[in-house]
Amino acid sequence: MNDSKSLRSRIAKVVQEIPRSGIRDFFDIVSSREDVISLGIGEPDFVTPWHIREAATLALERGLTSYTSNMGLLSLRRGISQYVEKKTGIHYNPADEVLVTVGVSEGLDLAVRALVEPGDEVLYHEPSYVSYNPLIQFAYGKPVAIQTKKENGFRLTRRDLEENVSEKTKVLLLNYPNNPTGAALSKADVEDIAAFCIEHDLIVLTDEIYDELTYDKEHFSIISVPGMRERTIYLHGFSKAWAMTGWRMGFTCAPPELTEAMMKIHQYTMLCAPILSQEASVEALKSADTDIAYMKAEYKKRRNFIHSSFEEMGIPCIYPDGAFYAFADISKFGMTAKEFALKLLDEQNVACVPGTAFGACGEGFIRCSYATGMEEIKEAMVRIARFIEKL
Repeated sequence: MNDSKSLRSRIAKVVQEIPRSGIRDFFDIVSSREDVISLGIGEPDFVTPWHIREAATLALERGLTSYTSNMGLLSLRRGISQYVEKKTGIHYNPADEVLVTVGVSEGLDLAVRALVEPGDEVLYHEPSYVSYNPLIQFAYGKPVAIQTKKENGFRLTRRDLEENVSEKTKVLLLNYPNNPTGAALSKADVEDIAAFCIEHDLIVLTDEIYDELTYDKEHFSIISVPGMRERTIYLHGFSKAWAMTGWRMGFTCAPPELTEAMMKIHQYTMLCAPILSQEASVEALKSADTDIAYMKAEYKKRRNFIHSSFEEMGIPCIYPDGAFYAFADISKFGMTAKEFALKLLDEQNVACVPGTAFGACGEGFIRCSYATGMEEIKEAMVRIARFIEKL
């Protein structure tokens, strides 16, 4: 029983078969090197604004160290309700339609487990965030990956959906603005997808963690389409736009029946989100416009620079409408995305993520995050240009 082979055989099959995250796997290699410029992990380089940190400090000094309601602080849920209504025009009752989670990651896990039974099919689009496929498998559902294309700006279309739907399809998982491509959907795109979901009676999980970071046009949420509020779990959080990754704060908004189902899982597995993080998030919502506007303006400058730099090198790169990632096409260099990324790291000490970490259709691409300082980005672009000259 003590040998490792015996222990591995006891591990659940679904866990054995799921590979480690392609992002984290790659950055295990990066962590062993010095002088690396990292364009890899999708984490803002900004520190959480001072007044948000101060709110947590004051809460600690007041002795707020207890559990909260499973649903989260009512003051926070009221703030979330007001925030979402201001953005989307859709009201959620703070009492039974808003659930505070430990990051959007937990919210996604709760949503999938609350809905998916063994054999249910879940549609999602690739390239995608690395968690989507495993979360569906952990719930014993069947992930159905829809391969979006560069030629279409990596946008999901109704035609793509029609080609992949079946009688077993129960859920559609959306993520726009998208990680890793930076793609965003137009209002017409969203309305087409909504019509498809209503026609096929699907529940939608919409991960809109990057909606504040949409640069050239207003983000349009699928919950704003008539008939979609009733069949959608809206997922959001504080990590990206507020630079609060380490606080682990997310939330879901959904009809009472779906919220109650998620809360049941949440109360037995996580209980509640940390009270200090919740207090900080109450403060964050009070000045969302000011805090986010500053960081968003900086990201936009970086977006413009990194995109034009790749284009000047002759490396095609879709224009990122949102998030903080550039998805660059390196297919002409005759090597896989992973080979390119490893060679770039080895020769120039620049770290980026191979596109295949986000699904098979990410082959031939690398993801470069511009959630890092402009000086580091400029130096990274110089090194990448030097690298491809040799190729």
